[in-house]
Amino acid sequence: MMSAFAPPARMRGHNGWLLLIAIYKGLQAMLFVAIGLGALHMLHRDIADDFALLADHLNFNPESRFINFVLDEASLINDPLLKRIGAAALSYAALSLAEGIGLYLEKAWGEYLTLAITISFLPWEIFEIFHRITWFRFSLLAINILVLFYLAKVVIEQARERRARKRNGTHSDDFSVSSPYSKSENSASAAPPMRTKRVNQHNL
Repeated sequence: MMSAFAPPARMRGHNGWLLLIAIYKGLQAMLFVAIGLGALHMLHRDIADDFALLADHLNFNPESRFINFVLDEASLINDPLLKRIGAAALSYAALSLAEGIGLYLEKAWGEYLTLAITISFLPWEIFEIFHRITWFRFSLLAINILVLFYLAKVVIEQARERRARKRNGTHSDDFSVSSPYSKSENSASAAPPMRTKRVNQHNL
């Protein structure tokens, strides 16, 4: 199963899968920025009237059940709700952007942040699937599960590599024994030079 998550060829020095996830997070951030700014743009406006004008411009039947449902729901949206929607969307956009940057740079904090956020949203996405299943919700859940499994695989492999490097470093320190020949050479080099006696030619 893990072979299915083998990373593709590295793209300009980057892990291919991490780069794809980073692009996905960047697009997600752009979407939530648009939602947040749109919600803030609708402040101090009658949203029901705006939807009615839009439906009339698109030649929708004003007596249809769907249009009446949308207009009824739009009439419940007020400025405090729009502010909460805008703040939540922009906050999530900032988190998605941070995830994308961390994954693009292949930082450990980016992987852990993406794992934590993905895990925290999975129960809500599963609840939405059971409440009402749609292709969009199912696709989003499937993508997030794949992201979760791959990032978990990456984090586990990196932890194993760190433990292996630490273990190898400890063993190399324990078994580093100096050669006895090097000691003798050092002692010989450290010995003072022998003094040579001058031979007096007159004594010969």
